[in-house]
Amino acid sequence: MSFRPILLVIPLLAILLATGNYVTGAEVDRRPNFILMMADDLGIGDVGCYGNDTIRTPNIDRLASEGVKLSQHITAAPLCTPSRAAFMTGRYALRSGLGSTGRVQVLLFLGGSGGLPLSETTFAMRLQQQGYITGLVGKWHLGLNCEHRGDHCHHPNQHGFSYYYGLPFTLFSDCVPGNESVVLADLQHMLQSLSLWLGLGLVTLVFVRLCGLFKVSFFFIAAVACVSILLVAVWIVPFQLLPTWNCIIMRNQEVIEQPMTLETLPQRILGEAQNFIKRNADRPFLLFLSLAHVHTPLFTTPAFAGKSRHGSYGDNIEEMDWIIGQVTETVDSLGLANNTLMYFTSDHGGHIEDADAQGQKGGWNGIYKGGKAMGGWEGGIRVPGIFRWPGRLPAGREVDEPTSLMDLYPTLKHLAQDTEPDRPLDGHNLMPLLEGKAERSEHEFLFHYCGIYLNAVRWHPPGSNSIFKVHFFTPNFSPPGAGGCYETKICLCHGDHVTHHNPPIVYDLLLDPSESRPLTHETERRFAEILEQTAKAMEKHRSTLTNLQLSDGTHTNSDAHVHTIPNQMSWEKILWKPWLQPCCGTFPFCGCKENTTHS
Repeated sequence: MSFRPILLVIPLLAILLATGNYVTGAEVDRRPNFILMMADDLGIGDVGCYGNDTIRTPNIDRLASEGVKLSQHITAAPLCTPSRAAFMTGRYALRSGLGSTGRVQVLLFLGGSGGLPLSETTFAMRLQQQGYITGLVGKWHLGLNCEHRGDHCHHPNQHGFSYYYGLPFTLFSDCVPGNESVVLADLQHMLQSLSLWLGLGLVTLVFVRLCGLFKVSFFFIAAVACVSILLVAVWIVPFQLLPTWNCIIMRNQEVIEQPMTLETLPQRILGEAQNFIKRNADRPFLLFLSLAHVHTPLFTTPAFAGKSRHGSYGDNIEEMDWIIGQVTETVDSLGLANNTLMYFTSDHGGHIEDADAQGQKGGWNGIYKGGKAMGGWEGGIRVPGIFRWPGRLPAGREVDEPTSLMDLYPTLKHLAQDTEPDRPLDGHNLMPLLEGKAERSEHEFLFHYCGIYLNAVRWHPPGSNSIFKVHFFTPNFSPPGAGGCYETKICLCHGDHVTHHNPPIVYDLLLDPSESRPLTHETERRFAEILEQTAKAMEKHRSTLTNLQLSDGTHTNSDAHVHTIPNQMSWEKILWKPWLQPCCGTFPFCGCKENTTHS
C-alpha cells in the first residue's frame, strides 16, 4: 500500500484547518459596531412609537419594532451641555465641572474657554484604546480652546474621536440672518441702550463746547468718547458677529465654513455619516451622529417644507426621521446589521417656550410635565431610548424600568470587551435589561440636577414597581399658572426663580407619570420612608462629589492631595475671548465656504 496520497493530503488538511480556524476566530473576535444617534431638543411625545399620531416617524418606529424601546430613559440634565457631558462620560456633569450656579447653564460662545476637561474620559476614548475607529458627525457643544486659538483642548479629537465633522458649537437663532439673538439678549439690549445714550450725550457735549454755552473740558469729552466707543465695540463684537463667531463647521481641527450655510447642512451631515460607515465597514467602529435637528432655528429643506401636519417643527422631525432611515439603510446594505448596535435618543426634552403663535417651533413632551431647562420635571428629562441589534436583541421588547443616558458608557465598554480599570461611574451596563436577562434596573436612585443644584431624586424601591420622585424645589413658571417660563424664554435654577418645598413634593410616577397628584402622609403609607430613604441616598451621593470647584471659589469636599476640577461654567470661562475664537483666514476677517467635492 502506497502512503504517497496520504502524505499529500496531510498538508492540504492542515492548510484547510488553519484557514477554518482563522475564519472562525475572526468571526468570534469581531466586536460590534456602534451607531449612536442623538436628536437635539426632541420631545418624547414627538415620535410615533411613543404616542405621536400627527408626525410621521416610520424609520425611528422601525428601529423600535426591530429592537428594544425604553419607556423610562432619563437624561442627567435638562439642557444640552451638561446632558451631553454626562452622556459622554457616564457620570453626572457636576463631576466634570459643567454644572452652573447662575443664569447661564450652557456654553454661549465658541470663543470661551470652558468645556469638557481633558481629565475626563469619554466612551470614545475607551473604545479608541480597544482598537475602534471613532467618529463624531454633528453637534459637539462641549467647548473648543483653553488658552489660545488652536490649542483645541476641548475638541472632539482630544476626547477620543479620531474623526470629526460638524458644529463644534450648536444651532442658535443667530445662525440665520435676520433672526433675533437669544444670547444674553437682555445684556445686548442694555449695551445697545447705553451706547445710544452715551452717543447722544457725546454729541450734546460737542455741540455745547462748539457753541460756547458751557465750559466743557476736552479731556472729559475724550473720556466720554472712549467709553462710547468701548461700549459700541463690546456690543458689536462679539454679539453682532455671533453668526461668524459661533456658527461654523469644522472637519477635525480645521474650520471649513464660517459662517455656515444651513440650507445644505442636513444633507452634508448625512453624507459624512454614510461615508464614515462605508470607510470603516471592515473594522470595528463607533459613530456618534449628533443631529442638529430639531433645535431652532429650524431647517427649511424644500423636500420636507410644508409636508407635515405640525408646521416647520413637524417638517424638521420628518426630515430627521428620513436621515435616520438613510443611515439604517446604509448599515443594512453593507451587511452590517447583525453586528451593529444602533441607538436613538434626544439630549433632553422639547423646549416648550420656544414656540410661535401656531406652536410650530417647540417640541411636545407628551403627557409629561415641563420641558427643557426645567430641572427634574419629567418633560425635560424623559427622552426616547431605542436600541436595535438584529440577532442579539429581541425585536419589539419594551423595558419599563429607569435607565439613563449615562448607561451608554458602561454598556459600550462592556460590549467592546474593555476590562481595564476605570473611574467610578454613575451609569450601568444595559445589556442584561435589553436582552431580557434582568427584569430590574440597577438604578435604585437617580439624581436630577438643575445646574449644580440637586433638584429631585428618583427612587425605585427594591421589590416594588413604584417609582417615587421627590422634588426639593421647582421653577417658578411665568406668567404664574403657565406651563413654562415664557417671560424669560427659559427657566432658571437659582434665587427667586425657584420655590423651595419643605416638606418636598412627592409623586409616584407609576400611578401618576404626569406629576399632577402630589402624595401626602394621608395618601401614601410610605411617605416618611420615601423622604428618609432619599435623604440617605443624597448624603451618600454627595460624599462622592469630591474636589469640585464652584464659581464662587469654594470647593465640595475638597482634599488638598487631589486635583481640583475647575468650574467650567463660570463667567470667566463662558464669556467670549478674541484670542480663543476659531477662524478660517486672518482674524478677525474670517470667512470661508466648504468645498463640497471633498470625499
